[in-house]
Amino acid sequence: MKKTLFLIMTTMLVGFYGCMENREVSSPAIDNSLTEQEKSAAVMSPEILWKFNRLGSFAVSPDGSKVLYTTTAYDLETEARVTNIYSIASDGGDPVQLTEDGGSSPAWYSNGEKIAFVSGGELWSMNADGSSKMKINGLTNFETFAISPAGDRILFTRRVKLDQTPNEKHGMPEANMRIIDDLMFRHWTYWHDYSYSHLFVASFDGTGVTGEKDLMEGQRFETPTAPFFDEGEITWSPDGSMIAYTSKHLTGKADAVSTNSDIFIHDLTTGNVLNLTAGNMGFDKYPVFSPDGKMIAWQSMEEDGYESDLDRLFIANLETVEKEWLSEGWDYNVESINWSEDGSSITFASPYRGTKQIFSISLASGEISQVSSGKYDFGPVTLSGDRIITGVQSMSMAPEIALIDPASGEMNMITSLNSHIYDNIKMGDTEERYIKTSDNMDLQMWIIYPPGFDPSKKYPALLYCKGGPQGALGQGWSYRWNYQMMAAKGYIVVAPNRRGNSGFGSDWREQISGDYGGLNMQDYLDAIDHMAEEPFVDSERLGAVGASYGGYSVFWLAGVHEGRFKTFISHCGMYNIESWYGSTEELWFPNKDVGGPYWDIPRPAGYNYSPHLNVDKWDTPILIITGEHDYRIPFTQSMEAFTAAQLRGIPSRLLFFHDETHFVTRPQNAVIWQREFFEWLDTYLKE
Repeated sequence: MKKTLFLIMTTMLVGFYGCMENREVSSPAIDNSLTEQEKSAAVMSPEILWKFNRLGSFAVSPDGSKVLYTTTAYDLETEARVTNIYSIASDGGDPVQLTEDGGSSPAWYSNGEKIAFVSGGELWSMNADGSSKMKINGLTNFETFAISPAGDRILFTRRVKLDQTPNEKHGMPEANMRIIDDLMFRHWTYWHDYSYSHLFVASFDGTGVTGEKDLMEGQRFETPTAPFFDEGEITWSPDGSMIAYTSKHLTGKADAVSTNSDIFIHDLTTGNVLNLTAGNMGFDKYPVFSPDGKMIAWQSMEEDGYESDLDRLFIANLETVEKEWLSEGWDYNVESINWSEDGSSITFASPYRGTKQIFSISLASGEISQVSSGKYDFGPVTLSGDRIITGVQSMSMAPEIALIDPASGEMNMITSLNSHIYDNIKMGDTEERYIKTSDNMDLQMWIIYPPGFDPSKKYPALLYCKGGPQGALGQGWSYRWNYQMMAAKGYIVVAPNRRGNSGFGSDWREQISGDYGGLNMQDYLDAIDHMAEEPFVDSERLGAVGASYGGYSVFWLAGVHEGRFKTFISHCGMYNIESWYGSTEELWFPNKDVGGPYWDIPRPAGYNYSPHLNVDKWDTPILIITGEHDYRIPFTQSMEAFTAAQLRGIPSRLLFFHDETHFVTRPQNAVIWQREFFEWLDTYLKE
């Protein structure tokens, strides 16, 4: 249902749309300026969302003076897209476009004099000013890459076919089937393709790649780890003698029920491989060497099978292999780890009380200090000398790059990718609010008001049900579940940080496991009941919407809301937990959050919270959305719910996307999604 960290993150940045077909065209062919009609309307629309320049990766030059970044633009009519590379001074200024015919994954090398990048599936290089573009010879069929600090070697990943297909086994090339003997035969958005992502290293001289070597030869394991294959899971040591990487040495059923990934350190001089995290049974990911190469830091979860366990900051001395839980006592997740230049402290980001802030921890004392502030989500984070260069986004701003002074916390924007939009449309105000729940707990929620909000009027309101179920509800910007879009259509959006959400301590996050229909659902009802008492909210025009666990939440609320809501929208939600258990893939998730398989005796109590058990109480119009290639929550869940609603005579509609997954990413599909979403809401909530 989620990637513990990103889905996030990733739901917002352009990388999230990487599964789309890459129809690159030259950038002048894509016009993302607003029409006069859009300027006149002065509010967000589905079409405007596809005119945003979408920030991708960024990289800071070795001397900290420049930042490379990519943006992707889309053409709604043709669904063409182009990703190009830009350079900008790290203290801001006018950006310089370095590529015109497509370019991604920029990386500095040769002390900042050269840039390596990917174009057309091949590796290229250019000077720092974009001149002298040249294709690198000898490297083909790769997925990610990183040049060593000295610039003399390159690591890259490539899929290596190790398994026999049924066609090969039986000599039937036209057959179209699978022979399946074990679990994890498909994952999130793709079917296993009989190959594995392997790590290679080769010599690199700036013009070509030679002498490549598969460091995982013959192994049926992968790095980076499935299903997102995040290149941040692999890194060079400062002297280029070692490579640290994340891998999960499990397959089939063992892989399906365990989260046990480890950090491996490959010594290129001796060929020795050290499993640094052997014995820790949860996720270990994102290794980062200290500047002197004597230590390494990484993110670590303790509990096997719990993908949302506390993400801790660990460090190890590479000579003694002595490990330390550096962030012990810090009850918030750690991500985006960066060492200071002298190795005395580490800067990181944490979801924190409805935002994501930047913090610093001293290795000597363990003292943690907050660096950033404000209604923002910061990250990824890069240290450059005594400055922090970071991504930043909010409920009212798509991702940009900013500079932060660690001493004062002052933030200055480096980029302004979408001023052509912000100058012409109005955003609604956002408000942080705390209320008391029915059991006297403090519940934080964000309220997003329509542009030009008038408190003397009455507005319909939407309860936003977050996915996860764990993870952060912060200041993220989404290109589908966009709060400002909902507000622009005249709805007040209520987004509670109900139990299960991260950023409020482990007790709050962990409470939801095994209690899906319990306290977190009461949090939702408490939040909407509170807002319904406001004089500017029409209590007769309330809706509830959500995706993934949010879609499940909508299905559950449909059976227990007692007339509060006038309509529901559920995207890719679980409807029947028993049938979902038998059709999903990451089984560690229901084993932890539901309590195990439905045939266990005694039967896990989590199955009592299956929405299908309350379908006899459904009586409210509902829109249901699903994608045919969603393998986390297969489309049959949505079909079961739609069938039940239809047979019960409940006004209902099913949006079925044949070429989408757990997410809707194709431009025209996404616009139809938005149009149907608001047509449904307007039908049942507008006067």
